[in-house]
Amino acid sequence: MQARDLTVATPHLRLAAKAWGDPALPPLLAVHGWLDNAASFDALAPLIATQFHVVALDLPGHGRSQHRPPGVRYHFVDYIDDVLAAADCLGWEKFSLLGHSLGGGIASFIAAAFPGRVNKLFLIEVAGAVSTPVEKSLAQLQKGVVQFRDNAGKALRVFADAEIAIAARRKAGDLSDAAARALVLRGIREVEGGWSWSSDPRLMPASPQRFTEDQVLAILAGVQAPTLYVLAKPMAMQIAESLMLARAAQIPDLSLVRLPGNHHLHLENATAVATAMLDFLEGSKAPAQTTATKPRVEP
Repeated sequence: MQARDLTVATPHLRLAAKAWGDPALPPLLAVHGWLDNAASFDALAPLIATQFHVVALDLPGHGRSQHRPPGVRYHFVDYIDDVLAAADCLGWEKFSLLGHSLGGGIASFIAAAFPGRVNKLFLIEVAGAVSTPVEKSLAQLQKGVVQFRDNAGKALRVFADAEIAIAARRKAGDLSDAAARALVLRGIREVEGGWSWSSDPRLMPASPQRFTEDQVLAILAGVQAPTLYVLAKPMAMQIAESLMLARAAQIPDLSLVRLPGNHHLHLENATAVATAMLDFLEGSKAPAQTTATKPRVEP
């Protein structure tokens, strides 16, 4: 299925997007991970576009979307405003959300804070925001401020050839050539001397302020939408498995599925992820059951 390019003109930024499926189908907004872009869903979106009108955004500072104004940081919570503004521009009062990695954190927090707007929630690899213990708050503040100041005006690497950029992304993310190629070709721009990343260098510094884990758990408890949470098996992230499972247990109506693959399993193992999503949809059409208090786990 051929994707369509879209431009979503929010009140503050122009966001690029890709769309699949009939606009008459139920809407689903897909949100990618940190330093990725809308091409993260190139393999998965056509497989679920029989059931959804899928729109995948390039978040601000990523892919082909505009960067934030000079001097402005990329705070996690600001992405919530960006995604909601995009939904408003698309005319979507209610919609489903699909998020991978950073996008999973954004999608889960939107579903918790604005439950009336989210029909179904699909999370891949991450639920909730990156957290920091309260006793490390000062160190996090110092690191975030210092890195942002040191990063000011720093130029991105220039590659003589796009193939070199693809090889670098493949190595950095443990990706197949096809997966790296999809992300890179949407995430580079031609510059003097070759090609460079189109992403904003201000995405690189650490955040000066993060939620505590107790705050993340309290927010996730507010999710009301039926939720499918897909995790790689074995665990692919440098985050404790016990932490991700504890977060899953906070979401009242959640099904947890473990699938073989790496952190980008939706791009590398799209058929299995699509099958899990479509099975989840079919199951959610069944007569209502008692709300689960613990994740329903499928092997």
